[in-house]
Amino acid sequence: MAQVRHVSNVISSLLCQALGIFLFLVYIRVILSWFPANPHGPFGQVSRIVHQITDPVMIPVRRALPLVGPLDLSPIVVVIGVTILRSAIC
Repeated sequence: MAQVRHVSNVISSLLCQALGIFLFLVYIRVILSWFPANPHGPFGQVSRIVHQITDPVMIPVRRALPLVGPLDLSPIVVVIGVTILRSAIC
């Protein structure tokens, strides 16, 4: 029984850390969107990696939200959702 509890704690801890890293990457994505990046430069490579990691969550959320002019509200919704999920798990 103690081993099951230990495994559960380890999985919970890893999931909390992964969600924290994902949340950090969403913030990085928002900040990078403010600055034009050369796709072949270092910021372009970082931006591409961050987009590859966050797109599987961001794209469906963006599709589900109504358009609000030029504003992309999907990062706000994702941050709120991940924060709620982290508070429920951690």
